[in-house]
Amino acid sequence: MKARWLTALAMLAGLPALIFLPPQPEAAEATDRVSGLARNGDWQLVQANCTECHSSALIIQNSGNRAVWQSRLVWMEQTQGMAALNPETEDRILSYLTENYGPRQSTRRAPLPNHLLPANPYPTL
Repeated sequence: MKARWLTALAMLAGLPALIFLPPQPEAAEATDRVSGLARNGDWQLVQANCTECHSSALIIQNSGNRAVWQSRLVWMEQTQGMAALNPETEDRILSYLTENYGPRQSTRRAPLPNHLLPANPYPTL
């Protein structure tokens, strides 16, 4: 927040913002610039194996514990034609996914309470 304020002040004053701001580490260092995957552990193994069939965005938007990720791999093998991974590769991929895209709290907002909803003009069953 402070950096934004200083940047705005520098722009208003007609001075380059770099005078006021120390170099900031890029957030992109934590994620791959192309795939968006978290850049630690076996991210390149995941990228090489998983993005053969689908975008890395599908990985990033999902989450789950190891059992959830395992069930998704089984589903892809059984219904989508994915070749079975060798046990070592599967273990490394599951470890990466669990560590970087593990369970998270819901990002959906809570439903509105009834008193804030508009009246329903249709008959209910």
